[in-house]
Amino acid sequence: MKAPGLLLALCFPVFISLSSCRKPIPTAPDREAIATTVTAFHDALAKGDRAAVLALLAPDAQIVETGHRQTREEYESEHLGADVEFAKAVPSTRSALIVRQEGNAAWTTATGRSTGTYKGRPVNSENAELMVLAKTDEGWRIRAVHWSSHSGGH
Repeated sequence: MKAPGLLLALCFPVFISLSSCRKPIPTAPDREAIATTVTAFHDALAKGDRAAVLALLAPDAQIVETGHRQTREEYESEHLGADVEFAKAVPSTRSALIVRQEGNAAWTTATGRSTGTYKGRPVNSENAELMVLAKTDEGWRIRAVHWSSHSGGH
């Protein structure tokens, strides 16, 4: 057997085994409804619709941002106003929303960029978001949000 043939014969089983290690992740059955909930949450923030934001958060929701964790009530009284101001003032773009689901639980991930000015200061940040949702009688509700960001300058 010549060298290229031998190399192919030795590498082919490796390629086959590697391809089977990466199985596709199934699509979430309620993908559209879950994505609609997440999009509605962001739209409500950008419009300053606090009631709509709170309606999409489950009563036991947890919000994690900048190393702090808040309950839904704490978020409403301590941080929601600033998030609304920021969302209205600074345009943000988001990557495609990745949606996964196990029964009545779902989680979404997205990355994005925020660029603009907030309270007189320039903003250029890369963002990541993880949301955990639960299916309720009222539809999908957000049970947890984790936001992180860092300066967009490289």
